[in-house]
Amino acid sequence: MKQIRRYLVAGLLVWIPLGVTILLISFAVRQMDKTLAVIPSQYQPGVLLQHLFGTEQPVHVPGFGVILILVVVLLTGVLVANFVGRIFVGGWESLMERIPIVRSIYSAAKNFAEIVFSDSSDSFKQVLLIEYPRKGLYSLAFQTSSELGEVQGRTGGDVVCCFVPTTPNPTSGFVIMVPRKDVTVLDMEVDEALKMVISLGVVVPKWRNDKTGELPFDQPDANR
Repeated sequence: MKQIRRYLVAGLLVWIPLGVTILLISFAVRQMDKTLAVIPSQYQPGVLLQHLFGTEQPVHVPGFGVILILVVVLLTGVLVANFVGRIFVGGWESLMERIPIVRSIYSAAKNFAEIVFSDSSDSFKQVLLIEYPRKGLYSLAFQTSSELGEVQGRTGGDVVCCFVPTTPNPTSGFVIMVPRKDVTVLDMEVDEALKMVISLGVVVPKWRNDKTGELPFDQPDANR
């Protein structure tokens, strides 16, 4: 029975992630295909393919909505990259900031998008190990910024802004300022650390220590 249970669990670990991935991608594609409704019916891809192949009904090919959204996003990026586009976006954001409730949602979404898609050299690019919530206890954290302006000036030291995620929901957590000397930079990638947080510490990334070697915790500066 133990062997059968082991095989069942192994099979579920293959099919559950695969099934969830397929369902989510299928749902996303179906939702994006609904955007084709903005195109006049005679110019929709299915109708054009109907005329091309001479079929009785419009040809339905999943994924045309994805192409449409990619084209719209690309053209939007081209537009806002020039001077006129930046003026338009600035006016739009100014309008959003004047609408109660909407400004809170818009600002939160904008800040989150800037963090995720930022090309900054230190924003969510490193996984850190810090002593939190007290000395002797360790938590995973992500470096969000090292240029802290007034905070750095007031503390009189070199501090790093860290985001400590909660588990199993890493989108919430705590922002804390930690002296750089008390921070240990880990070798694991950000996505590996997120898997560890989401899995409650069950999924532990393999440590590729062929270059760094195993170091004791009482020598944090040796990691950098």
